[in-house]
Order: sequence, then C-alpha cells, then structure tokens
Amino acid sequence: MSLRTAFTSVALASVVVAAGCQPPPAETPKDAPPAATPPKKTDAPMANDIPAPADVAAAPADAAKTASGLASKVLKAGTGTAKPGPEDTVEVHYSGWTTDGKMFDSSVKRGKTTSFPLNAVIKGWTEGLQLMTEGETRRLWIPEELAYGGRPGKPAGMLVFDVELVKITAMPKTPEDVAAIPASAKKTKTGLAYRVIKEGPGGAMPTAADTVEVHYAGWTLDGKMFDTSYKRGQTAKFPLGGVIPGWTEGLQLMKVGDTYRFWIPGNLAYGDVPSRPGAPAGMLVFDVELIQIMK
Repeated sequence: MSLRTAFTSVALASVVVAAGCQPPPAETPKDAPPAATPPKKTDAPMANDIPAPADVAAAPADAAKTASGLASKVLKAGTGTAKPGPEDTVEVHYSGWTTDGKMFDSSVKRGKTTSFPLNAVIKGWTEGLQLMTEGETRRLWIPEELAYGGRPGKPAGMLVFDVELVKITAMPKTPEDVAAIPASAKKTKTGLAYRVIKEGPGGAMPTAADTVEVHYAGWTLDGKMFDTSYKRGQTAKFPLGGVIPGWTEGLQLMKVGDTYRFWIPGNLAYGDVPSRPGAPAGMLVFDVELIQIMK
C-alpha cells in the first residue's frame, strides 16, 4: 500500500500569473510518505517486501527517546551538519512496518526517492527528521499518537520506519527588510522597488516575450510567506508576459544567475483590495532567482 501525501501547495498559477494565463500547475509527488490522511490500509502484504528489522516489535534499550515518546536509532551517520527545520523540504528514501513485521509502504521498493515539506506529514516524521543530517539513515519507532492515532483504516499502533535523509532544501527566510522599502533599494517610474541580493555571471536579460525559469519566494509585508517554488522542490517556468505587471517589469531588469528582491506595489500585483479570491493584498515582496531564459 502506498501512503500518498495529502498536502497541497499554492501553485504559481494562483500567485503570480495574470488572469486568463495559466501555466501548467506544479506536479504533486506521485509517491510520498505518510500524511495526515493516507488511503485505506490493506492487510495484503506487498510483494517482495523488504524484511522487517529484528527490533521492529519494540524500541531497543539503546534507542534514544524524546519527550514526546518518539524513539530513534542511527543506522548510518550523515555526511553533513545541517538539520532540516519544520518548514523545509526534504528528499528521502524510506520503508515502513507495523510492529508485527508487515511492510505497508516503501519508497525503496518503488526505486524512487520522494520529497515533501516536513510540516506536511505525521508528527513522528516532522519531529524525527529534524534530528537527522543529510546522508543519515535512522530507524524511527513512532507511537500511535504521533502517527495516525488509531483512526479506522490507517496503519494502527506504533509504526517503525527506516529513513534515509538524502537532501534538505531549506525554505527561504523572511527578509529583514520585508516590512518597508529600504533606502538602498532602487525604484522605477512605475513604483516598483528592487535591490540586488546576488549577482550572477552576467549575460542576457529577458524580454516580455520570453519564457523564464526561476526559483522564488513571496511574502506579505507582515512577513508571512504565501508562496514559494522551493516548497514544491522544483523551479517555475512561465511566459514573462503572462504574470503580474511587477514580475513582467522586474525580471526584465535581471540577468541569468541574478537574485533580486522586489517590492511590488498593489497596483502592479493584485491590488490593495484584490478581486481574485485568495490573492494576497497590497504590496508584496519577492526574492527571485533567474535561472534560465527560454526562447
């Protein structure tokens, strides 16, 4: 049984794309670890199951325990020092068993890693993976209250996972100057403000007729992130003439490899009182990395 994630993220189409111009939506991972609402459990074993660990029935005495009751044991040390935060996206390989040794899910068996925001899965995963570093493999004994809480149709009781943390994609931090345009920012005639965060090697600049590939994050002035391509674990590609005016104008100032911060007034975004339901209001702040111009 594959426990597919129930999390959803705000697609670029609902954030920066102008009405009537919809790029392909960001794909939801086909295979993902246990979320709050997985499909119904089946008692049929997975063909060619990975054998359960010898200590699957209970956490051994040498396992470390947290205050929540989560137990874990390092099977292979990591290669880095950084650990993911609760809002970061992680790429993992994993297998999961019930305490009677039945496997109910495994990305290893599917032969494909999976990526997901760490705050979008069961509590035991959110807590447990924050203990890990890249390259580390850890066994987690997750008590029922940190898993599915005994809900009908879900894997019951304590669950045991072997998890390899392949990669951490850190979420962008809220800019220190998000609340107001700093004096160091440059302004265009339209009221768009910007400053260079990182200069690339130089080269071509896009036109409104080009399609661009970017990584980005967007905040309202109170510091709340409302969208980011990093959370989806993939860049965004779109025609530059089909997005909000602040993006169309601002990205034409950039060269490939540049990262800019933009303060986009409401009239160049969705308005101070947006007509589109759910659109963020007023001035918006974006950090944008221009990765590629696609002619």
